[in-house]
Amino acid sequence: MAEALNRRTFIASAAAATGALALPARLPAQPLTVSTRSAQILDIARREVARAGNVLWRQDIAGIADFGAHSAQPRLHLANLEAGTVRSFLVAHGLGSDPEHDGWLHWFSNEVGSNATSRGAYISYEWYKGKYGTSIRLGGLDAENSNALDRAIVMHSAAYATPSFVATHGVLGRSNGCFAMAPEDFPYALTQLSGGRLLYADKLGLA
Repeated sequence: MAEALNRRTFIASAAAATGALALPARLPAQPLTVSTRSAQILDIARREVARAGNVLWRQDIAGIADFGAHSAQPRLHLANLEAGTVRSFLVAHGLGSDPEHDGWLHWFSNEVGSNATSRGAYISYEWYKGKYGTSIRLGGLDAENSNALDRAIVMHSAAYATPSFVATHGVLGRSNGCFAMAPEDFPYALTQLSGGRLLYADKLGLA
């Protein structure tokens, strides 16, 4: 009996050794599929959606505008909090925030007539047909953008917010404080961000 057990133990040990030799070498840990920047954007979106709370009609998607980046860079990030994905687009800032038109937002303002971009959280309302065609009306949720409705700060499309404009001039054109996007990109924002969702703008310093 002991001899049979020893034989079985030997066979099992040999099989295990053979299997171990057949396994490939352990691969190094693979990077996460969500980039560090996307993870930061999703974290900011979750934080700001939670801060806005029940004021929002929908909490599935949020727009994060990082005006710490140059206007030639995609800096409007649409974060899908349910899917964990991020898509990024060009967006213009206000001429009052960049009087020298160097592509950098130098300051925010909430003042009527400033033509500047305001920082803070916005709620997107309904879309409508206006001066710039189809646009998304915005309401300011913070003291620093409380005049958004009075200033008619909206999201809209503009020919000066396109990659071809950047290729020619090195910067985007400037709005009157609105979030202007390329005409080919704006329909996506219209379907994904309108209807009571969050748009948050600040200098965020994302990688």
